[in-house]
Amino acid sequence: MKIENLLEETEEAMMKASEAMVRDFSGIRTGKASPALVESIQVDYYGSNVRMKEVAGITTPDSKSIVIQPWDRNALGPIEKAIISSPLGISPVNDGRVIRLPMPELSTERRVALSKQVKARGEDAKIAIRNARRDANDIAKKGEKNNELTEDGLKEMLDNIQKLTDDYTKAIDKDIESKETELMEI
Repeated sequence: MKIENLLEETEEAMMKASEAMVRDFSGIRTGKASPALVESIQVDYYGSNVRMKEVAGITTPDSKSIVIQPWDRNALGPIEKAIISSPLGISPVNDGRVIRLPMPELSTERRVALSKQVKARGEDAKIAIRNARRDANDIAKKGEKNNELTEDGLKEMLDNIQKLTDDYTKAIDKDIESKETELMEI
């Protein structure tokens, strides 16, 4: 990493950590049906593990159910097994053509448990952001030792890196709060 691109590359690393967290949040069940809940479940299809969205069409005809229609009827069994073994906790209904997932209401205990998962995943994203900050700070300090940065340039660079870190940490806190609010809605 070069000093000239340090801020851009640091921001990119922080953005990737934030986006990964948001993507993971979409797979946490909130009581509303969403294709994101099942599309990344791994299905054993003809001896290889593939994501659900690669072997079936996934739709939500209403807010309380998901319909999975495999491209190949032979995939119904493996899809059903994958859903049963997933941490979703939903029993699939197989009618021979499609698999329906009725979304049960979340209990208060389950909502609290999911809220803890959200906080833990958010903390993981914050750790990734702080690691990106540490790496960028190390590179900036080495740049000053190698005379690529002046002492004032180093101070400005470290301040900019800290500002990026603060901005992304605040954004993650907002994402966590909004997901928890969504989880706790009845």
